[in-house]
Amino acid sequence: MQVNWQGVFPAISTQFNQDGSINYAANARMLNQLIADGIDGIIALGTVGENASLSASEKREFLQQTVKTVAGRIPVIAGCTENSAPVAIDYVKAAEQIGVDGIMLLPAVVYRGTDREVLTHYQTVARATRLPIMIYNNPVSYGIDINLDMTAILAEEPNIVAIKESTTDTRRITELQSRFGQRFQIFCGVDDIALESVLLGATGWISGLTNVFPRESVTLFKLAREGRIAEAREIYRWFMPLLRLDTIPTLVQCIKLAEQLVGRGSENVRLPRLALSGKERAYVEQVVALALETRPDLTKFAATTTNA
Repeated sequence: MQVNWQGVFPAISTQFNQDGSINYAANARMLNQLIADGIDGIIALGTVGENASLSASEKREFLQQTVKTVAGRIPVIAGCTENSAPVAIDYVKAAEQIGVDGIMLLPAVVYRGTDREVLTHYQTVARATRLPIMIYNNPVSYGIDINLDMTAILAEEPNIVAIKESTTDTRRITELQSRFGQRFQIFCGVDDIALESVLLGATGWISGLTNVFPRESVTLFKLAREGRIAEAREIYRWFMPLLRLDTIPTLVQCIKLAEQLVGRGSENVRLPRLALSGKERAYVEQVVALALETRPDLTKFAATTTNA
């Protein structure tokens, strides 16, 4: 599938059974719900998908089942967070054979590389595949900033086409556009600056909380793209306490608990993560309960007709 790098792409969770095995039936059910709710693509095996907690064979099986379930209805972008270029290449080649539509590529995050090392990692992996690649730039979590000068070098790789921008500094979006024009499609990668990012020209939003409230996410994004700021702001203000859950170390547990609370998934996680307890759990339950109680009526935004 030719990837249209625009719109709302939830970073989907990986659903587990109580014994820790992958629950493929639950994942298929979740995917079909998300597609019915209007999302534009997915990121499989990103941070929310607990990539690092899965074995190599599990990752391949998960991608196979995901591609089978999606059946060409939306793009499937596979997260790649391996710790060396050779292992990343093996993964990317397998993903290409399985039929994913693109790769979201991280640096080798266990070792904090120099700029030259990070560039070499991206170049080596990009040159080993025909798949389009999205740079995942998240210096807050991984301590590596793929800065503008580094991006200029990666712009020479024709299949590096998009950037998930997660510096949390919305000025970077303008800086990227000013320097590179339309060379890259820029996605917001931080939920609680989604509206600001779209207004500054981001063409897409990779979101964790979209798994919980997909229709609200899609409506917010479309309103912002259409310049209907007052209406977008109304949804955004309602959404903000939830979106904040995407910005803390326990974001995976928070999102999966929220999925469970709204009947879309299970909170089961894999070690080293543990399910939330105590005050953390009570806070998520409170935020979700308030969101459900005050959920906006999306029918009043029904005049949203343009595609994201």
